[in-house]
Amino acid sequence: MSSPDPQVRAARNIATGEAGRRLTVAVTGAAGGVGAVLVERLAASEEIKQVLAFDERRGECAAAQWHVLDVRDPAIAEKLRGADAVVHLALDLGLDSDPAARTAYNVRGTQTVLTAAAAAGVHRVVLCTSAMVYGALPDNELPLSEDAELRATAEATGVGDLLEVEHLARRAPRAHPGLNVTVVRPATLVGGTDTALTRYFESPRLLVVAGSRPAWQFCHVEDLCSALEYAVLGLAEGELAVGCEGWLEQEEVEELTGIRRMELPSAVALGAAARLHRIGLTPSPAGDLAYTMYPWVVSVGRLHDAGWRPQWTNEEVLTELLEEVAGRHTVAGRRLGRKDATAAGAAGATVALLGAAAVVRRARKARRRI
Repeated sequence: MSSPDPQVRAARNIATGEAGRRLTVAVTGAAGGVGAVLVERLAASEEIKQVLAFDERRGECAAAQWHVLDVRDPAIAEKLRGADAVVHLALDLGLDSDPAARTAYNVRGTQTVLTAAAAAGVHRVVLCTSAMVYGALPDNELPLSEDAELRATAEATGVGDLLEVEHLARRAPRAHPGLNVTVVRPATLVGGTDTALTRYFESPRLLVVAGSRPAWQFCHVEDLCSALEYAVLGLAEGELAVGCEGWLEQEEVEELTGIRRMELPSAVALGAAARLHRIGLTPSPAGDLAYTMYPWVVSVGRLHDAGWRPQWTNEEVLTELLEEVAGRHTVAGRRLGRKDATAAGAAGATVALLGAAAVVRRARKARRRI
């Protein structure tokens, strides 16, 4: 991110104290993904005195003070003493994770970090969820206000966990007076991430559900980390959406990617997605499909008011995403090996998976008739 203008610099000076007191910041989930990028950024920041890094393995940033532990361990409270802020990024949203274990880790981990931060005298906790919590619905406004109702359901990967994290965030200041909790909600995140939405662009055809109106908004991991830094410094508070300016229509995405669409009726697409997931052929539940069907574009008004601006455009992030996924082959959310993809062919692989679901359905109907 470029050097801030004088007004932003003055705001940072206020945030870090009249005497320019530098902050000690703790980051959970610090060894990989967003956490690793944020730790490096904070370690290089003039406003940060020390970075306390927490994860189940040691990361690569030598400038950070590392603590190897599970964030659900209550012992984390003692190790947080002296920190001014905590950024909690230790969330498991992996497509291949066991759902029950994932929820237990995400919810219990967030509860423990919030309680430990309050016990350690930390004044600010920053949580990171996703703009997916607003829900992808046909009547969503473009863009959604940050204060819009959270209308998502637990049907998409990890979204139920994120909604519970949001609930914990709203409850924490009442349970722990004096604890400031900020929630950052990125749009479709790109930059070393693997989600149902990034895998959408690994497919040989872009699945489009007939009658839907997709709108694509991206968030580069570097922009997310700059927004998290703003939250750490108290330059923006409350519920903060973050992403690129504006959005791309489906036709623009197809033109930019050069990937043609495969259009299916809603009943066929949703029914096949549900069956494929139920029989274990794909990791993505049918609920993931809604986020490629309907808009969930967000306004970033609060960050804008604080002086923050994204350094990436939607077009630039999409281009980077295509470079990241080059050589990968995914059909209906399931990764194929190079040999499988070559043998099946682009359209053939899709037909094969959809056909497998149809065979299972016919077999079940036949059993019911017996």
